[in-house]
This record gives sequence, C-alpha cells and structure tokens, in this order.
Amino acid sequence: MKGPTMPVDYRSIIATSIVLLIPSLTYAQDETSRSVAGGGISVPGWTGKIDAGEQRQGKTISDAKLAKEGTALHVVTGPAVTYWNPANQATGNYTVKATFNEPKYMNLNSHPHPYGIVIGGTGLGTDNQSYLYCAAYGNGRFIVRGFGPGPFQMNGFQGEASAAVHEAAGVGQPVTQEIALSVKAGRVECSINGTVVAGYDKTSLVTEGKLKSTDGIYGLRFAHNTEVTVTGLSLTKN
Repeated sequence: MKGPTMPVDYRSIIATSIVLLIPSLTYAQDETSRSVAGGGISVPGWTGKIDAGEQRQGKTISDAKLAKEGTALHVVTGPAVTYWNPANQATGNYTVKATFNEPKYMNLNSHPHPYGIVIGGTGLGTDNQSYLYCAAYGNGRFIVRGFGPGPFQMNGFQGEASAAVHEAAGVGQPVTQEIALSVKAGRVECSINGTVVAGYDKTSLVTEGKLKSTDGIYGLRFAHNTEVTVTGLSLTKN
C-alpha cells in the first residue's frame, strides 16, 4: 500500500529556480565589452572588424587595440574582433599557426574568453564575409566556429575540452597556446600545442552558409575583453 503523497510546493520550486538563475544573470551583466584606452590599429598593413553585435552596441574598431611590440602583436579587446593583413593569403594545402600568450589569465573578464587563428577569409570587412577560426581558452577548452556571413559553430556552443589545451594555474597567471589550422587532403584540422583536437571534411565547411572556400586571407580572432600577445604567425605549404 502506498503512503500518503507529499504535496508539491510549487512556490519553493519557483523560488529555487530564481535563485539558481541569479548567478547566470549576473554573469551575463558582467560581460559588457570595454573600450580600450589608446585603442585602434597601429600595425602597418593590418586592419580589422568588430562583430556586428558589438557595432549595434555602439562600439568601433577603435575600442580595441592592435599594436606591435618587438616581434609580437599585442592585442587588447574591447569588442570581439578579427584582425588581418590583406597580404596574408593562403591557397591549396597549407598550415597557418601562431603562439598566443595570455600574460594574466582573465585579467579583463569574469570568465575565460578565447583567441585563435582565422583562415579562408573572403569578403572580410563586409557584410558578406566568410571565414573559419579555431580558438582556445585558458581553461582547457576550445571552439571551432566561423561566419558565412552569419555565425556558425562546428563543435557546439560551449566547444570541447581537450587535454592538449593548456590551463592557467589561476586567475592572473600566464597561459600559452600554440594554435594551427591546416588544410590538406580534403580535410581541415585544428591543432593546439601540437595535437590535432578537431578535424572536418572540406565538404562540411565549404557549403551554403559557411565558407566560400578554404582559400583566402588568414588572420587572428579575439573574443571581447581579452589581452594577448601573438608571436610566430606564419604560413607553410603542406
């Protein structure tokens, strides 16, 4: 024989749900893009474009900063942005790689934000742009995404965790990632710190709503509110 059924306290359920939502709402409110003092692009030959959502919030490319420091590119954002030099073109089978150093993990944000390599850029700076990027976080995760011209995701909204992606020892500590995107034998692969973490058939990328081609401009991608130095940006033929 069943015992008495306990009444459902819907008010408690609703109250608990609201409490659980409060941290998420606070988290989102913390994510307003900053405006970087002394912003703009001071590296000859380079240009950039912030995301459309950032533009709707009144941000401009001058709210982020791209500067040269010795052999390194120093980036501070600001709005989420993609930077490139139109002379940097890649065709056929190739690998584009660079090393990204976040000197003070999460120093400008309340949670990890990614940065990485861009390839296949066509129509960059226009409303019809397309490109693919692979980016790493300092917490051991990575994403593969792009624009075509609308945004698309290759490994989900939150990306994936990988043992290959370095994790910072803590907030304010340095973390470094070597990120590469390769096109070869009908495949596109992202490698982080020497390990392939994701790979896709070109036919799943060069299609309606994604890339126009894997040929095109290569460059760099940064989420909002990040500070990173980049060294060794280079192209090799496969």
